Amino acid sequence: GGGGPAGSGKDAGTATGPGPLERAIAAEAAALLAVGRTGSVSVGLDGARCGDPVTVLVESCLPPPRMIVFGAVDFAAALVRAGKFLGHHVTVCDARPVFATPGRFPEADEVAVDWPHRYLDAQEAAGALDARTVLCVLTHDAKFDVPLLTRALRLPVAYVGAMGSRRTHEARLGRLREAGVGERALGRLRSPIGLDLGARTPEETALSIAAEIVAVRHGGTGAPLTGARTPIHHEPRRGLGPVA
Repeated sequence: GGGGPAGSGKDAGTATGPGPLERAIAAEAAALLAVGRTGSVSVGLDGARCGDPVTVLVESCLPPPRMIVFGAVDFAAALVRAGKFLGHHVTVCDARPVFATPGRFPEADEVAVDWPHRYLDAQEAAGALDARTVLCVLTHDAKFDVPLLTRALRLPVAYVGAMGSRRTHEARLGRLREAGVGERALGRLRSPIGLDLGARTPEETALSIAAEIVAVRHGGTGAPLTGARTPIHHEPRRGLGPVA
Protein backbone atom coordinates (compact mmCIF):
# COMPACT_ATOMS: atom_id res chain seq x y z
CA GLY A 1 0.00 0.00 0.00
CA GLY A 2 0.99 3.64 0.29
CA GLY A 3 0.82 6.73 -1.88
CA GLY A 4 2.31 7.43 -5.27
CA PRO A 5 5.67 9.04 -6.02
CA ALA A 6 6.44 12.17 -4.07
CA GLY A 7 4.64 15.21 -5.44
CA SER A 8 2.67 13.17 -7.96
CA GLY A 9 -0.68 13.50 -6.26
CA LYS A 10 -1.37 9.92 -7.38
CA ASP A 11 -2.42 7.12 -5.08
CA ALA A 12 -0.53 3.98 -6.14
CA GLY A 13 -2.34 1.77 -3.66
CA THR A 14 -3.93 1.39 -0.27
CA ALA A 15 -4.00 -1.16 2.51
CA THR A 16 -6.81 -2.92 0.64
CA GLY A 17 -4.65 -3.65 -2.40
CA PRO A 18 -2.34 -2.26 -5.06
CA GLY A 19 -3.31 0.68 -7.21
CA PRO A 20 -3.17 0.87 -11.02
CA LEU A 21 0.49 1.97 -11.05
CA GLU A 22 1.61 -0.95 -8.89
CA ARG A 23 -0.47 -3.44 -10.88
CA ALA A 24 0.94 -2.15 -14.17
CA ILE A 25 4.52 -2.34 -12.90
CA ALA A 26 3.94 -5.87 -11.59
CA ALA A 27 2.51 -6.97 -14.95
CA GLU A 28 5.37 -5.44 -16.96
CA ALA A 29 7.98 -6.89 -14.58
CA ALA A 30 6.35 -10.32 -14.74
CA ALA A 31 6.63 -10.29 -18.53
CA LEU A 32 10.40 -9.74 -18.27
CA LEU A 33 10.83 -12.28 -15.49
CA ALA A 34 8.89 -14.89 -17.48
CA VAL A 35 11.61 -14.88 -20.11
CA GLY A 36 14.52 -14.39 -17.68
CA ARG A 37 15.41 -10.90 -18.88
CA THR A 38 16.85 -7.93 -17.02
CA GLY A 39 15.72 -4.51 -18.19
CA SER A 40 13.73 -1.39 -17.40
CA VAL A 41 9.99 -0.84 -17.73
CA SER A 42 8.25 2.52 -18.01
CA VAL A 43 4.65 2.99 -16.93
CA GLY A 44 2.51 6.12 -16.65
CA LEU A 45 1.41 7.18 -13.19
CA ASP A 46 -2.14 6.08 -13.94
CA GLY A 47 -0.97 2.61 -14.99
CA ALA A 48 -1.13 3.33 -18.71
CA ARG A 49 1.81 3.34 -21.10
CA CYS A 50 1.43 7.04 -21.75
CA GLY A 51 1.59 10.08 -19.48
CA ASP A 52 4.35 10.99 -17.03
CA PRO A 53 6.42 7.81 -16.84
CA VAL A 54 7.79 5.96 -13.86
CA THR A 55 10.80 3.81 -14.80
CA VAL A 56 11.62 0.69 -12.79
CA LEU A 57 14.65 -1.58 -13.20
CA VAL A 58 13.81 -5.27 -13.25
CA GLU A 59 16.72 -7.60 -12.53
CA SER A 60 16.21 -11.29 -13.24
CA CYS A 61 18.32 -14.16 -11.96
CA LEU A 62 16.27 -16.74 -13.85
CA PRO A 63 17.63 -18.54 -16.91
CA PRO A 64 15.66 -18.17 -20.14
CA PRO A 65 12.58 -20.40 -20.42
CA ARG A 66 13.04 -23.59 -22.36
CA MET A 67 11.43 -24.58 -25.63
CA ILE A 68 11.87 -28.23 -26.59
CA VAL A 69 10.98 -29.06 -30.18
CA PHE A 70 10.42 -32.78 -30.69
CA GLY A 71 10.87 -33.84 -34.30
CA ALA A 72 13.70 -32.69 -36.57
CA VAL A 73 11.31 -31.98 -39.44
CA ASP A 74 11.37 -29.12 -41.96
CA PHE A 75 9.02 -26.99 -39.83
CA ALA A 76 11.32 -27.32 -36.81
CA ALA A 77 14.03 -24.99 -38.14
CA ALA A 78 11.55 -22.12 -38.49
CA LEU A 79 10.13 -22.83 -35.03
CA VAL A 80 13.64 -22.78 -33.56
CA ARG A 81 14.12 -19.28 -34.97
CA ALA A 82 10.76 -18.15 -33.59
CA GLY A 83 11.58 -19.61 -30.18
CA LYS A 84 14.92 -17.82 -30.07
CA PHE A 85 13.16 -14.58 -31.08
CA LEU A 86 10.83 -15.00 -28.09
CA GLY A 87 13.83 -15.45 -25.80
CA HIS A 88 13.73 -19.20 -25.22
CA HIS A 89 16.60 -21.61 -24.78
CA VAL A 90 15.70 -23.98 -27.62
CA THR A 91 16.41 -27.71 -27.85
CA VAL A 92 15.61 -29.95 -30.81
CA CYS A 93 15.17 -33.63 -29.98
CA ASP A 94 14.77 -36.52 -32.42
CA ALA A 95 15.62 -40.21 -32.26
CA ARG A 96 17.01 -40.19 -35.81
CA PRO A 97 20.66 -39.07 -35.88
CA VAL A 98 20.62 -38.43 -39.62
CA PHE A 99 18.07 -35.62 -39.07
CA ALA A 100 18.98 -34.35 -35.59
CA THR A 101 22.25 -32.56 -36.38
CA PRO A 102 23.60 -29.13 -35.41
CA GLY A 103 24.17 -28.45 -39.09
CA ARG A 104 20.43 -28.62 -39.81
CA PHE A 105 19.59 -26.49 -36.75
CA PRO A 106 22.44 -24.01 -36.30
CA GLU A 107 20.30 -21.61 -34.26
CA ALA A 108 19.29 -24.21 -31.68
CA ASP A 109 21.03 -24.08 -28.32
CA GLU A 110 21.10 -27.87 -28.20
CA VAL A 111 20.34 -30.79 -30.51
CA ALA A 112 19.64 -34.08 -28.72
CA VAL A 113 19.57 -37.50 -30.38
CA ASP A 114 17.25 -39.57 -28.23
CA TRP A 115 13.77 -41.02 -28.12
CA PRO A 116 11.54 -38.06 -27.21
CA HIS A 117 9.86 -39.63 -24.17
CA ARG A 118 13.20 -40.85 -22.83
CA TYR A 119 14.73 -37.40 -23.24
CA LEU A 120 11.75 -35.80 -21.49
CA ASP A 121 12.01 -38.28 -18.61
CA ALA A 122 15.71 -37.46 -18.20
CA GLN A 123 15.03 -33.72 -18.22
CA GLU A 124 12.32 -34.09 -15.60
CA ALA A 125 14.57 -36.24 -13.41
CA ALA A 126 17.32 -33.61 -13.69
CA GLY A 127 14.95 -30.82 -12.62
CA ALA A 128 15.48 -29.06 -15.97
CA LEU A 129 11.78 -28.37 -16.62
CA ASP A 130 9.63 -25.72 -14.96
CA ALA A 131 6.33 -23.90 -15.27
CA ARG A 132 7.71 -21.76 -18.14
CA THR A 133 8.78 -24.71 -20.30
CA VAL A 134 7.21 -25.04 -23.76
CA LEU A 135 6.94 -28.44 -25.46
CA CYS A 136 6.22 -28.60 -29.20
CA VAL A 137 5.64 -32.03 -30.72
CA LEU A 138 6.14 -32.07 -34.50
CA THR A 139 6.89 -35.76 -35.00
CA HIS A 140 3.60 -36.92 -36.65
CA ASP A 141 4.33 -40.49 -35.58
CA ALA A 142 2.32 -42.39 -32.96
CA LYS A 143 5.31 -44.40 -31.75
CA PHE A 144 6.94 -41.11 -30.75
CA ASP A 145 3.88 -38.97 -29.98
CA VAL A 146 1.92 -41.23 -27.65
CA PRO A 147 4.60 -42.08 -25.05
CA LEU A 148 5.86 -38.49 -25.21
CA LEU A 149 2.48 -36.81 -24.77
CA THR A 150 1.43 -39.29 -22.10
CA ARG A 151 4.26 -37.88 -19.99
CA ALA A 152 4.16 -34.27 -21.18
CA LEU A 153 0.49 -33.69 -20.35
CA ARG A 154 1.10 -34.65 -16.72
CA LEU A 155 3.99 -32.24 -16.22
CA PRO A 156 3.61 -28.73 -14.74
CA VAL A 157 4.84 -27.02 -17.92
CA ALA A 158 3.42 -23.91 -19.60
CA TYR A 159 2.47 -25.31 -22.98
CA VAL A 160 2.12 -28.64 -24.78
CA GLY A 161 1.31 -28.50 -28.49
CA ALA A 162 1.26 -31.19 -31.17
CA MET A 163 1.27 -30.79 -34.95
CA GLY A 164 -1.09 -32.71 -37.19
CA SER A 165 -4.34 -32.56 -39.10
CA ARG A 166 -7.70 -32.73 -37.33
CA ARG A 167 -7.94 -36.39 -38.33
CA THR A 168 -4.49 -37.03 -36.86
CA HIS A 169 -5.56 -35.18 -33.72
CA GLU A 170 -8.66 -37.33 -33.22
CA ALA A 171 -6.69 -40.54 -33.74
CA ARG A 172 -4.03 -39.29 -31.33
CA LEU A 173 -6.64 -38.51 -28.67
CA GLY A 174 -7.96 -42.07 -28.95
CA ARG A 175 -4.50 -43.53 -28.44
CA LEU A 176 -3.82 -41.24 -25.49
CA ARG A 177 -7.09 -42.27 -23.84
CA GLU A 178 -6.13 -45.92 -24.35
CA ALA A 179 -2.80 -45.08 -22.65
CA GLY A 180 -4.70 -43.83 -19.60
CA VAL A 181 -4.53 -40.06 -20.11
CA GLY A 182 -7.54 -38.37 -18.46
CA GLU A 183 -9.85 -35.84 -20.06
CA ARG A 184 -8.58 -32.95 -17.95
CA ALA A 185 -5.04 -33.60 -19.08
CA LEU A 186 -6.15 -33.99 -22.69
CA GLY A 187 -7.78 -30.57 -22.40
CA ARG A 188 -4.31 -29.05 -22.01
CA LEU A 189 -3.15 -30.34 -25.38
CA ARG A 190 -2.92 -27.64 -28.05
CA SER A 191 -3.65 -29.62 -31.19
CA PRO A 192 -3.68 -28.90 -34.04
CA ILE A 193 -0.87 -26.69 -32.82
CA GLY A 194 -0.95 -22.92 -33.34
CA LEU A 195 -3.50 -20.18 -33.97
CA ASP A 196 -5.65 -19.98 -37.09
CA LEU A 197 -3.59 -17.65 -39.30
CA GLY A 198 -4.12 -19.57 -42.53
CA ALA A 199 -0.42 -20.46 -42.32
CA ARG A 200 1.13 -22.54 -45.10
CA THR A 201 4.91 -22.05 -45.10
CA PRO A 202 7.17 -23.26 -42.27
CA GLU A 203 7.76 -19.64 -41.25
CA GLU A 204 4.05 -18.83 -41.16
CA THR A 205 3.38 -22.00 -39.19
CA ALA A 206 6.12 -21.10 -36.71
CA LEU A 207 4.54 -17.67 -36.31
CA SER A 208 1.14 -19.23 -35.56
CA ILE A 209 2.72 -21.51 -32.93
CA ALA A 210 4.69 -18.65 -31.38
CA ALA A 211 1.54 -16.52 -31.25
CA GLU A 212 -0.33 -19.28 -29.42
CA ILE A 213 2.51 -19.68 -26.91
CA VAL A 214 2.40 -15.94 -26.14
CA ALA A 215 -1.40 -16.02 -25.85
CA VAL A 216 -1.28 -18.96 -23.43
CA ARG A 217 1.49 -17.32 -21.39
CA HIS A 218 -0.43 -14.09 -20.88
CA GLY A 219 -4.02 -15.33 -21.02
CA GLY A 220 -4.77 -13.78 -24.40
CA THR A 221 -7.62 -14.94 -26.60
CA GLY A 222 -5.84 -14.82 -29.95
CA ALA A 223 -8.76 -12.80 -31.35
CA PRO A 224 -8.20 -9.59 -33.36
CA LEU A 225 -7.98 -6.46 -31.20
CA THR A 226 -9.89 -4.45 -33.80
CA GLY A 227 -13.41 -3.92 -32.48
CA ALA A 228 -12.78 -6.07 -29.41
CA ARG A 229 -13.47 -4.93 -25.85
CA THR A 230 -10.98 -7.29 -24.27
CA PRO A 231 -7.95 -5.77 -22.53
CA ILE A 232 -4.80 -5.35 -24.63
CA HIS A 233 -2.60 -6.31 -21.68
CA HIS A 234 -3.54 -9.09 -19.27
CA GLU A 235 -2.67 -9.76 -15.66
CA PRO A 236 0.31 -12.12 -15.16
CA ARG A 237 -0.62 -15.80 -15.20
CA ARG A 238 0.65 -18.33 -12.70
CA GLY A 239 2.25 -21.56 -13.82
CA LEU A 240 0.13 -24.64 -14.39
CA GLY A 241 0.23 -27.50 -11.96
CA PRO A 242 0.39 -31.20 -12.84
CA VAL A 243 -2.78 -32.68 -14.25
CA ALA A 244 -3.91 -36.27 -13.90
